[in-house]
Amino acid sequence: MKASDLFVKCLENEGVDYIFGLPGEENTDLMESLADSNIEFVVVFHEQAAAFMADVYGRLTGKTGVCLGTLGPGATNLMTGVGDAYLDYAPVVAITGQAGLERVHKESHQHVDIVGMFDQITKWSQQIKVAHTIPEIIRKAFKTSLLDKPGAVHIELPEDIAMTDTGGEPLPVASIPVSQPDEAEVKRAAELINKAERPIILVGNGVIRDEASANLQKFAEETNIPVANTFMAKGVLPSNHPLTLYTVGVQEQDYVLCGFDTADLIITVGYDFVEYLPKYWNDEAMNKIVHLDTMPAEVDAYYPTGAELVGDVKESLKELSEKVKKKELWSKAKELKSQLEEKLHASDNDTGSPVKPQRILADIKKAEKGEAVVISDVGAHKLWVARTYQPDKPNHTIISNGWASMGIGIPGAIAAKLADPDKPVITVVGDGSFMMNAAELVTAKRMGLAFVVVIFNDSKFGLIEWTQLKKFGRTYAVEFMNPDFLDFAKSVGAKGVKVEHSDELLPALEDALSSNEIVLIDVDVDYSENMELTEQLGDYICNL
Repeated sequence: MKASDLFVKCLENEGVDYIFGLPGEENTDLMESLADSNIEFVVVFHEQAAAFMADVYGRLTGKTGVCLGTLGPGATNLMTGVGDAYLDYAPVVAITGQAGLERVHKESHQHVDIVGMFDQITKWSQQIKVAHTIPEIIRKAFKTSLLDKPGAVHIELPEDIAMTDTGGEPLPVASIPVSQPDEAEVKRAAELINKAERPIILVGNGVIRDEASANLQKFAEETNIPVANTFMAKGVLPSNHPLTLYTVGVQEQDYVLCGFDTADLIITVGYDFVEYLPKYWNDEAMNKIVHLDTMPAEVDAYYPTGAELVGDVKESLKELSEKVKKKELWSKAKELKSQLEEKLHASDNDTGSPVKPQRILADIKKAEKGEAVVISDVGAHKLWVARTYQPDKPNHTIISNGWASMGIGIPGAIAAKLADPDKPVITVVGDGSFMMNAAELVTAKRMGLAFVVVIFNDSKFGLIEWTQLKKFGRTYAVEFMNPDFLDFAKSVGAKGVKVEHSDELLPALEDALSSNEIVLIDVDVDYSENMELTEQLGDYICNL
């Protein structure tokens, strides 16, 4: 058989449902083989969007997302989304074409060292040099993408290898083994927790990846220890849970918001350093750390571990809960919870025109009733999502955190609808980030998908303006002109709605979620409180 046919058979064997990407000259044999497969190829307008789709699909399903580009610019266009998957630990396999091996040793049209480039942003980057190694390379790629910690992998298929005659069969797909924490470390961790008077739990992305949210909630309730979560772990506790201290990680000194400065022991569960560096919440290395994760703790002067439970997060929580005694919820944590609720919801019902970001997000929460997957693009709105939007379920809020790349919003919404077609999807974007991949609305329309796009419209790169004002007291090169978003929506076959006053937003959201079409809601946003948010974060809790 042709090598590209074997390649596709191996992808089918891995359970691949979708490949997101663009065809090119050097991957035509692979495309020809895909044409006869049961894998759906999702044609996009830009490879960056394809990689974002694979990224979000991997996060939401736990399966490896797959994206494809040709050599040269096709491959480099993939790199932004692949980098996002790499730093946010989403399982992705990126496939690129390449020139034939007979010309890669010399200067050649569109040829650069793509394997070397991807080596910096993947767990493994490999060129296929011999056709009969295809089954081994693909099996290794998918296994590596899912092994802890998950992440991006790259395979390069040169065009002459793709058309080679070869033999072979896909290798069996084996389950990922579950590891157990060391018994002595479990005992040591339990002793530290039982001695602590003011312990606090910091939950990270690993709890979502390991589908351990229910186990985490059970552990917190059985021990009565309060829980703060990173951006990536939103929803590990319902937003109305008495033990939740909501989200931490907006900036330095943000630890005051969630009481880390008052705690005497910090229990990190599934926490990745890339989410929020320890020096921001343990700046004097005052508190010992009990570390629960699938990997040993990274060495860091601000992360002094007293015990490390390395293994499956569910198993670690289960074993630890059997040895930890239930405590009285420390009084200052109760005060903190009360003050947080007051501060975080103070502007939920503000009225006016333009609309405050707090009101926009509060209305989104009311409209979606805890059921929607909310994708946050990157920009000024992301900090408001991170601070004030609290979902009720895990893996229902997707944020680009480690890479923090603009442009993920629309591709992410497409991936979310493919991951679970029956679940409502809302993507929250700034006007700048929306324009980066706005063309993919056509992709969504072509596929018959339906979701809601909420644009925070201020005709500026608001987050950069925010940073410039804090640092220099003035702004430069942050303003731009937008198209008429309603006309744009109409041009791609979507519905457009303009919201100029806060009272118009909730009805627009409810109508959009009840419809079976793409609805773009253009909201004039009032970012006048941006500076107040960052200036007051560290002063939210003044008397603890």
